[in-house]
Amino acid sequence: MSKVAIVTGASRGLGLELARALARRGWALVIDARGATPLDEARVELAAATAVHAVAGDVRDASHLQRLVDGARELGELALIINNASLLGPSPQPALADYPLDVMREVYEANLFAPLRLVQLALPHLTPNARIINVTSDAGVEAYEGWGGYGSSKAALEHLSAILAAEHPDVGVYWVDPGDMRTQMQQDAFPGEDISDRAPPSESVPGFLSLIEGDFASGRYRAADVAASQKAKS
Repeated sequence: MSKVAIVTGASRGLGLELARALARRGWALVIDARGATPLDEARVELAAATAVHAVAGDVRDASHLQRLVDGARELGELALIINNASLLGPSPQPALADYPLDVMREVYEANLFAPLRLVQLALPHLTPNARIINVTSDAGVEAYEGWGGYGSSKAALEHLSAILAAEHPDVGVYWVDPGDMRTQMQQDAFPGEDISDRAPPSESVPGFLSLIEGDFASGRYRAADVAASQKAKS
């Protein structure tokens, strides 16, 4: 049976680049995004290389997450989850003193609760030695002014990932910082600024692939560091 990966937030940016790389390696894919049109465009492209099940919807919706798992089981053996979808919050980023709590709840729903819920639904169906990757950020470990909502949600995701790794030693659990990338979210975080000096998301992909295909211990990784270490070994 085909190896299947679920990649959330896969209609653009890092999620789409990861889906492309996995498709080239023969993975069947379940992808999602909130926008139906760009998601269908991604599906058409990826379907030229592999089997793809695309589900438009919001990761904060538990029924949507269940459809992702159901789709994976229809395609083959679920061996990989990449929790890539994230919600930045307000743009520009407000100070915590002014942060609307109802919006912060939405950020946590997308960045913390949704990844956990997807893992909860998928765990009974994962293959032996499966991989779970939660995409994090340096904002989860560094105290950047104005990043209290997004950053604290990623910090919570990092600790949740560490506990998940301790509770499931038979699964590779990785929380991965892709680095600054030239993406729409990065532009939204810095409205009006020139972000052309950021690397394209494709440059972060090799580090993720090394974690997926290698024998790394569960833990926190920077994609660039993993790629550099593998390059040095080759």
